Amino acid sequence: MRRMTLPFLALSLALMAGTAEAQTLKIAYINSQEILANAPGASEAQKQFDQDVKTYQAEVQSLQEELTRMQQQLQQQQLTLSPEAKANREQAIRLKAQEYQKRVQELDQQAAQRRAQLVQPVMDKITKVIEKIREEGNYSLILDVAAGSIISADPSLDLTQEVIRRLKAEATTVGKPGG
Repeated sequence: MRRMTLPFLALSLALMAGTAEAQTLKIAYINSQEILANAPGASEAQKQFDQDVKTYQAEVQSLQEELTRMQQQLQQQQLTLSPEAKANREQAIRLKAQEYQKRVQELDQQAAQRRAQLVQPVMDKITKVIEKIREEGNYSLILDVAAGSIISADPSLDLTQEVIRRLKAEATTVGKPGG
């Protein structure tokens, strides 16, 4: 009975090893920064964002100039101001500086939200193409080299150019009648 169990156990282990080998992970990687730089619609989204940011920058510059003007006036007039008037001006400058910082933070948040709003449709298309490639190629995992998690990899595993090619083909097809 013992002799029969040992070969059966060995056969079972061999079959399990073969099954595990058949289920090996298929891994590839992409460079999301390169894809985003070359994706159709990305440059248009960036141009729109740059236009929007110009208005934010103009407001920030105006606030900065006003704060600088207040500081210069205080500097020029400090010898002729009473201690009370000087303290009032310094307080006004501190309040203006706080207002400036608060507005800069608000505008930074607005800019980040606007960027996300403009880039999201492009990112959705990129994600869709990557997912399609993953399914077609039976990839278990696709990593992003731009995230810094890949130190070294076989260039044949890089799907970046395939993603870009498909995005451009999709954009061309969408632009044609009946596509």
